[in-house]
Formats: sequence, C-alpha cells, structure tokens
Amino acid sequence: IHPMYMPRAQQSDLDALEAQVQACLADPRFLAIGEIGLDFFVPELCTEAMRARQEAFYVAQLELARRHSLPVLLHVRRSQDQLLKHLRRIRVAGGLAHAFNGSFQQAAGFIDLGFALGMGGAMTFGRALQVRRLAAQLPMEVLVLETDAPDIPPAWLGGPGLPRARNEPSEA
Repeated sequence: IHPMYMPRAQQSDLDALEAQVQACLADPRFLAIGEIGLDFFVPELCTEAMRARQEAFYVAQLELARRHSLPVLLHVRRSQDQLLKHLRRIRVAGGLAHAFNGSFQQAAGFIDLGFALGMGGAMTFGRALQVRRLAAQLPMEVLVLETDAPDIPPAWLGGPGLPRARNEPSEA
C-alpha cells in the first residue's frame, strides 16, 4: 500500500494484502512487498495525523514481509531516518530503497540492513550534485539503475521549466 494512497487506505486493505500475499507465495514471480514506505514531501501527507497513519501502515507491511521472509521495495521521500528506525526494529529480508536521495550515512544504514539503492532519472539533472557524489562513493553492487517509468524522466526528456515527455524503460 503505497504512501500516496494513505488518504483513502483502510484497515481492510491490510487484510486484503495479507490474503493476496498468501495466495501468491507459491508463484516464483512473486518477489517482494512494495512499493511501501513513507512520503514526507507531499504536503497533504505531512500532517501529524497523516504521518502517523503512514507509519502505522508501513510497520504493518514490514511485519507482513517479515512473516513471509520477503524483501521490501521502499518509497523514500524525505523519510530516510524514519524508515531506518523501523527497519532496525523490524528486520526484513532486505530489499530496495527506490529513488534514493539521502546522505552517505543514511545510504550506509540501508546497505547494512541488506538494501540496494535505486537511482535513475533524478541524478541526470544538473542540480543533482549530491546524489551523483553519493553514487560515486558507493560500491557498484549496491546500486540499481531505475527508469521508474513513466515517472522521474531523465533530463533529456524534460526537466524543470521544460515540457515533460513520458518516461519509458528504454531510457535507462
């Protein structure tokens, strides 16, 4: 249950997710729980009540992943430290921190917990100096090139102040 869906998410959605996971466990294509996580960037998700709601759903989904020994795909938007706090308490089978844009110390925290760091279109923009420096400091084996199609297009498809073309996986 993606954090962007928190305004309309219900407890019954967690029950449905549990049932769906149970139904899919034997399928070899079923690899992880996600995209789950926290979004502390979108204004309507940043109220105190909505942040608490996001964390409750995130924790419930981490527990689900742990029960079934599944990795998680994380939505990480201005929430690295909170995500790490819960991951240290609820150990899961690693996963991927999608569209990572944190500090070296935060990156090390995710890596120590068995996570790879996804990077893609955002790092192609001229102002993305920090994320490019971070990628250069990290071992290649912890980096995952993401297209995040149709979102987060690379600079050559449009950027701030430019019309934005639809991103496609072929842009990797």
